[in-house]
Amino acid sequence: MRPRAYAFIVLVVLLFFLVLRSARVVRAGHVGIVDLFGNVRSEALPSGLHFVNPLASVHRMSVQTREVKETMDTPSSEGLIVHLDVSILFHLNPTKAADVYRTVGVDYENVLVDPNVRSAVREVTSSYEAKALYSPEREKMSSEINRHILDAVEPRGVAVERMLLRDVALPARLQQAIQEKLSAEQEASRMQFVLLKEKQEAERKKIEAEGISSFQKIVTEGINENLLKWKGIEATKELALSGNTKIVIIGAGKEGLPIILGGDTSPSTPRTGQPSGR
Repeated sequence: MRPRAYAFIVLVVLLFFLVLRSARVVRAGHVGIVDLFGNVRSEALPSGLHFVNPLASVHRMSVQTREVKETMDTPSSEGLIVHLDVSILFHLNPTKAADVYRTVGVDYENVLVDPNVRSAVREVTSSYEAKALYSPEREKMSSEINRHILDAVEPRGVAVERMLLRDVALPARLQQAIQEKLSAEQEASRMQFVLLKEKQEAERKKIEAEGISSFQKIVTEGINENLLKWKGIEATKELALSGNTKIVIIGAGKEGLPIILGGDTSPSTPRTGQPSGR
């Protein structure tokens, strides 16, 4: 084989390997950081197939949502030790991935995220009493922790999605005292409801009694002697016109009203049967 043919074959093989070396694939959910002898390209490669300098290194960094879990015992403002389980959902900002690689490195989670999470949790919980974790202030505390983490890591290229307080454990004596207090408050609320119901029932009975009293007063004021006499005359007239046999004595009553005597009296009916005879 001639030397020229050798050289041609070697050149083709070299070109083939150079093309293979130049083709880089960035998986979905990742970006590629191009590093050529320490010179980092300012723009990261999106997911897909790319051709780069065969001498450059491409470092793939995930931009998917990731979770950091922290379990810690931290003091409250009164010095009590509170056990917390915290989760942080975050992802790498694709537009700042090259800066994160340049200033922090690919292990940015352990270098940047974890320490700031622990620092924010301890700083915020130390300014609250332990009982706040069992009150509406818990949401306020979570918001403050989230804000502290955002201020620390977002300018560095890490986007925080959400901070979660997964579990909270207080000292046993304090937890019991809080439960007793909550039970007492619930019992007081129940008694207030009972008292309010009884008060409303008393008001109802009072209004009902006042209505009955007013009705009786109106009826009493409307009845007089002349009305009673007239009603007596009407009743006497109705009885006199009825089909029953009675005796009416005019003017014999206490108030000059008729007196009605008698009732149903039937005339005697002759007997029928055996004839009389001696």
